[in-house]
Amino acid sequence: MLRRFSLYGFLRNQRYFEPFFVLFLLDKGLDFFQIGLLVAFRELAINLLEIPSGVIADVWGRREAMILSFIAYVASFLVFSLATSLTLLSVAMLFFAVGDAFRTGTHKAMIFAWLQQQGRGHERTRVYGYTRSWSKYGSAASVIVAAIIVYTTDTYLYVFYLTAIPYILGIVNFLGYPAKLNAARTGPVTAAGLLKHLREGFRQALGTSGLRRLLVESMGFQGYYEAAKDYLQPVLRAAAISLAAHWVVVRELSDIQQAALLIGPVFLLLHLAAGVASRLAHRFVDAVGDEERAAAWLWRADGVLFALLAVAAYQGLEVAVIAVFIILDTLHNVWRPVQLGRIDTHSQQETGATLLSIESQARRFMTVVAAPLLGLAVDAARTTSAGSPFWPVGVAGVVVAIVCLATARAATAR
Repeated sequence: MLRRFSLYGFLRNQRYFEPFFVLFLLDKGLDFFQIGLLVAFRELAINLLEIPSGVIADVWGRREAMILSFIAYVASFLVFSLATSLTLLSVAMLFFAVGDAFRTGTHKAMIFAWLQQQGRGHERTRVYGYTRSWSKYGSAASVIVAAIIVYTTDTYLYVFYLTAIPYILGIVNFLGYPAKLNAARTGPVTAAGLLKHLREGFRQALGTSGLRRLLVESMGFQGYYEAAKDYLQPVLRAAAISLAAHWVVVRELSDIQQAALLIGPVFLLLHLAAGVASRLAHRFVDAVGDEERAAAWLWRADGVLFALLAVAAYQGLEVAVIAVFIILDTLHNVWRPVQLGRIDTHSQQETGATLLSIESQARRFMTVVAAPLLGLAVDAARTTSAGSPFWPVGVAGVVVAIVCLATARAATAR
C-alpha cells in the first residue's frame, strides 16, 4: 500500500498550472486584492464542505470520496482553461473547492487506518513524511513539464488541459485501494448518523484542550502561509524580467517565456528540498526529543524567516526574497508531518477523517481572512514603496509567529 499511497501523492501533485497560477490570474487583468478575494472564495467554499465531506468519507467510504474529489478537480481544470471572466474563474474555483474538500484529511485518515491495521501506528510521522516526499517529488517533476509547456506555447492555457490526464490516472489508482481502509460502518448511512458522527468530531476537537491548541497553531502556521506563498510567483517574474534586461540571449523572449525560464528551476529546487524535508521530518523530531519540542523550534524559525522576508522585500532584494521563500516552504514541509502526528495522538481512528477536516477548516479560515487583506496591503505597497511591494507579507508573518509563541508559553504556564 505504501506504493499506492506514494503514487497518489505523485499524481495529485502533477498540477502543471500551479507554478504559474497567480501569473495566469494577473494576465487576466486581476489585481492582488481580486486574486485574494478569489482565493478567499475558494477557501470559504472548501470550509462549507470540509466537515460534511470528512463525515461522508468516514461513514459512506473514503475511497469513494477520493474518486469524487478527483472528478471535481478535472472539471475545475477544464473550466479554468476556458474562463474569460471573474465569474467563470469563480466557477472553476468552486469545482476545485469540491475536490479539495473531499480529499483533505480523507487520504491521511486512510494512511493512519492502514498503519493501525498493520500495528505500525508509532511510525505515523515517518510513513506520512515518506509519502508526502513523493508528493513533493511529483511537484518537482510537474514543474519541469510545466516550464517546457509554457515556454514552448507562450501561454498558460495548456497547462490546465494537460493537468487533467494524471488526475484521471489517479482515479484508476484509487480503484486498487482495499475496502478495509474505509471506516467501519455499523449500519446504513442516514442523515441522523452523519449528524451524530459530526457532533462526535466536534466534541473531540473542541472538548480537548490539546486539540484546541493544535487547531490554533494550524491556523497560524499553515493557514497564513497558504495566503502568503503564492507571492513568490510575481517576485520570480519581476526577477526574470530584470535579469533578461542584462542577458542578450533571452532579451527577445516574451515575459511569459522569461518567467518560465526562472520559475522552472526555482520551483524545481523548492519541491526537491520540500521532498527531502518531508522524508526527514521524523529525524528532526527524534533529534529535538518529541513532536511538541519540534513544533516550538519550527515556530521560532518561522518568525525569523518572515522577518528576513520583510527586510529583503522592503530593500528590493529579489534574490534574497526568493531564497527566504524556498527556506520557508521547506520549513512548512517539516511542519506538516509533525503536526499530523500531534493531532493523531489526540484523536480516535473512527473519527480520523472528520477531525482532520476540522483542522483543515480551521487553517483555511485563516486563509480566507488573510488572502484579501494581504492583497490590499500589497496593492497599497505597490504605489508607496520604493522596493518590492511584498514586504507586508513578511511583517504579517512575524506578527502571527509572535502571537502564537506568546500564547503557547501562556498555555504552558497555566
